Amino acid sequence: MTFDAIEEGSTLFVDANVFVYHFTGVSPQCTSLLSRCEASELRGSTSAVIVAEVCHRVMMIEAVERKLVSAGNVARKLARRPEVVRQLATYEANVEAIGLMGIDVTPLTGGTVVQGLRIQKRYGFLTNDSLLLATMLHQGVRLLASADRRLVSAREIEVAVPTDLR
Repeated sequence: MTFDAIEEGSTLFVDANVFVYHFTGVSPQCTSLLSRCEASELRGSTSAVIVAEVCHRVMMIEAVERKLVSAGNVARKLARRPEVVRQLATYEANVEAIGLMGIDVTPLTGGTVVQGLRIQKRYGFLTNDSLLLATMLHQGVRLLASADRRLVSAREIEVAVPTDLR
């Protein structure tokens, strides 16, 4: 399924890459999808883990784009230079904007972590992807908006993808 095929009134879970591609201007379709959530055409949700992932990724992108650090092992470079991290601000505004997009943010619980471990064993997903699926199942959400096509293998959900990324 593509983002354009998501019917009005649908409930969906939004993956980190959708937010990142929106905030970095890479995907107009990701921006459109989030606009539909903000306009209450779609009921969007995500998790605190996803918001933290977005924060981390967008912070690193900002540091490289502003030429405060060079590409490659950006997290390590930022960890060694807290004065650079203190100069960054765009990523913070982006993360705060998630709450203004009509996206509900679900906290991580111990039960979700345990369910995520079971999912990880079943599918071989990495931790954050396993927690994403566990959170969706806990919420009763079966539609995922994501550019990560690996998640299509999860039988419990349907994945909608943008078509403007290569």
